[in-house]
Amino acid sequence: MRAGNLGVPSTSEWLNGILAPGSRVGIDPFLFSSDSAEELKEAISQKNHELVYLYDANLVDEIWKESRPKPPNRHVRVHDLKYAGVDVSSKLSSLRSELTSAGSSAIVISVLDEIAWLLNLRGSDIPHSPVMYAYLIVEIDGAKLFIDDAKINSDVMHYLNGAGIELRPYESIISEVKSLAAKGACLWLDTSSVSAAIVNTYKSDCDQYFTTAGIVNKNKKPVVNGPDNQSCGPTAVYKSSPVSLAKAVKNEAELDGMRNSHLRDAAALAQFWAWLEKEVSDGVILTEVDVADKLLEFRSEQDGFVGTSFDTISASGANGAVIHYTPEPISCSVVDPEKLFLLDSGAQYIDGTTDITRTVHFDQPSSWQKECFTRVLQGHIALDQAVFPENYPGFVLDAFARSSLWKIGLDYRHGTGHGVGAALNVHEGPQSISFRFGNMTPLLKGMVVSNEPGYYEDHAFGIRIENLLYVKEANTPNCFGGVEYLGFEKLTFVPIQTKLVDLSLLSTTEMDWLNDYHKQVWEKISPLLDGSARQWLWDNTRPLMKP
Repeated sequence: MRAGNLGVPSTSEWLNGILAPGSRVGIDPFLFSSDSAEELKEAISQKNHELVYLYDANLVDEIWKESRPKPPNRHVRVHDLKYAGVDVSSKLSSLRSELTSAGSSAIVISVLDEIAWLLNLRGSDIPHSPVMYAYLIVEIDGAKLFIDDAKINSDVMHYLNGAGIELRPYESIISEVKSLAAKGACLWLDTSSVSAAIVNTYKSDCDQYFTTAGIVNKNKKPVVNGPDNQSCGPTAVYKSSPVSLAKAVKNEAELDGMRNSHLRDAAALAQFWAWLEKEVSDGVILTEVDVADKLLEFRSEQDGFVGTSFDTISASGANGAVIHYTPEPISCSVVDPEKLFLLDSGAQYIDGTTDITRTVHFDQPSSWQKECFTRVLQGHIALDQAVFPENYPGFVLDAFARSSLWKIGLDYRHGTGHGVGAALNVHEGPQSISFRFGNMTPLLKGMVVSNEPGYYEDHAFGIRIENLLYVKEANTPNCFGGVEYLGFEKLTFVPIQTKLVDLSLLSTTEMDWLNDYHKQVWEKISPLLDGSARQWLWDNTRPLMKP
């Protein structure tokens, strides 16, 4: 069973279907957000099941015992201010202003990339993502980082001390939440991300605080009788984390880092594609894993390379139709020159994060493959050229990328764009461009998003074209309603294979876009190359003309 697929039950539906009414369902409350736990609790209550929080024992860990791998303990590093753009003191000051405005005295942050961004720290605890396992509590007059202190060397300790950040053991987060409740702190909690363990601990200790103080009314609510009509005791402020949006809107230093890292990444990709095309032409047998490993080799030679930003999707033929395919050494395919080849890959650099997909054919594509590819390209161009009013959410733009496919009854089963971090997670919220219209987060200047329409024919081939973009002012001649209009600027500069384009389908405007894009690719990337890679770039950026 794969969650989300048609006909596959949700967790709660499956539990309700197999358990006798009145059962007790245990969960580790540290592994569920408060919202997801409450949703599960509500759903299973329909069959009179009880949700039980197992604070002291994760049953999987009980089975795992000594064979469980040790937690990662690699050192945390400071993210240089020239890449971060804003120092930690300024970020904390802005956050504390938000706390004051919301009437809270502290906030618990448990989303790892929010902690890394806020403190200008980077780690390596999770593959592909430069983050570290930690919690952070920011109060009006201080901050506490809950982390294994073995990860903190003397330089980072000095940095944290200078920023007024105290270290606490990772496991002590619950006792600190209890202490805050006992002191009457009003805690800001984002229940979509903070664990059920933390939220429920705070709730129960608040109840205990008021019961002990003898100021609980019959509805178990705090009596409001303090100064300025404030409750005299701890209360929760349930709001989305303000760090999420602040992190998503890149400052100029972060955008510079993204631009520069994308140029170096493009140079590595040009070297890679020049190598791969020659190997295939020479009849060398390569597996999908061989190809992914060679790409990693080229990227690792670039300045500031840290690692991959996700597992490379190296997919030949029918494997390209599996949207999140990952080749494995014992089961992957050989790259077939007579089939489409899809490569979705990305890298983490010290100054930025990349994510790019290109689809190529090493021989002669069919007319159907060319039509599908061209319609995907038309959607990619339409989104790249989109202009839209400020404060519009991303789902408004999703149809731009699908329209050309829709005209012949085709579509794809994934979102068109996701947010991307600056030297952080390759998948970042809260923004997105998707057919799922529940996300009302507006696209704001400085946000980075992917542009990745595709088409997938089961058991045959997959096509996807992906660039990263950032949101910028559009400078329209009019501003109807007095609002600002926004558009996109490209970060990715790697050729799009023109062999796969059906020129008869392209409009003059679309042809101009493709030629202009390739002109920019040559101008920006050729100075970074020499030899066969530079020749490959030249050959693949020549302008097209209508037949």
